Amino acid sequence: MASREEIMTKVEALVGPFNNKGVALTETTTFAGDLEWDSLTVMDFVAAVEDEFDIIITMNMQAEIETVGQLADAVAKLMDS
Repeated sequence: MASREEIMTKVEALVGPFNNKGVALTETTTFAGDLEWDSLTVMDFVAAVEDEFDIIITMNMQAEIETVGQLADAVAKLMDS
């Protein structure tokens, strides 16, 4: 079981290749606003997260996740279930 801190570290590493703007990541960094990702980038990133953590993030969950911190919380919740 990974800790929230470990999950956050992995999420930040996964964001790296998609962070074309070089935005400094925090818990409150938004995918659409701060990182300026389009829907295709989001789908590629979600696939990378799912592969890394061996989870499935539903479309409904994706719609609710707006920040890096929210993603880390969702991953932790999915790994617990």
